[in-house]
Amino acid sequence: MLELYTYFRSSAAFRVRIALNLKGLAWEPHVVWLPSGEHRGESYRQVNPQALVPTLVDGELKLNQSLAIIEYLDETQPGPKLLPPDPAGRARVRSLSMLIASEIHPVNNLRVLNYLKGELGLDEERVAGWYRHWCDEGLAAFEAQLAQGGIGRYCHGDEVTMADVCLVPQIFNARRFGTEVGKYPLTMRIHDELVKLDAFERASPGAQPEASRA
Repeated sequence: MLELYTYFRSSAAFRVRIALNLKGLAWEPHVVWLPSGEHRGESYRQVNPQALVPTLVDGELKLNQSLAIIEYLDETQPGPKLLPPDPAGRARVRSLSMLIASEIHPVNNLRVLNYLKGELGLDEERVAGWYRHWCDEGLAAFEAQLAQGGIGRYCHGDEVTMADVCLVPQIFNARRFGTEVGKYPLTMRIHDELVKLDAFERASPGAQPEASRA
C-alpha cells in the first residue's frame, strides 16, 4: 500500500491527498506534526532529507515535492488523468499549477512565516499582511491567466487536472490569513465547483483525523 507522510494543514500534502483520492487509491497516512518540529528530527530526515511534507512511499521508492508526486501517480496509477493528453494542454496545466506551487507557496510556507516571526520579530498581523500581499499577487496572476481562455467547469476544460488540485489548498490557506478571495471571480467559481467533489472533501484539513489535535 502507498504511504503518505502528511500534515493536515500543509497545502502541499493536501494536494497529494486530493490526487490519491481522485485516483481511488488506498494509502496509509503517517502524520508529521509540524508545530512541534517533528519534521526536523533525524528520524524524519531519514525519510525526507528536505525535512518537508509530503513524502510518498511506494515500496522502495520515496518521493517528495507535491507536483512530482502527482505526476508520478498520474503516470503509474489508473484512474482519471490529471494532465491533459496534448502538449499544449499539459503545459497550460503545469503553468497554472506552478504559479501556485512555485510562486505563491514558497514565500508563504510555514518555515518562512516562522522566520518572519522568530528571527525578524514581526507580529502576527504583519506576518498575515506579508501572506496576503504575496497571495494576492499570485491569485491576481492566476485569475488573469484563467481569463485568457481554456477554462470550462474547471481550470482546464471540464475535467479535473493538477491545476485544480493545487487551487483548492491555496484558497483554503488564503482564507485562513484573511485574503479577500472574492476579488477573483473566475478562480472562486472554479473553486466552489471543486469543493463539492468527494475527493476534495475527504482530503480537506478538517476531514483528517489529526485535525482534532490542533
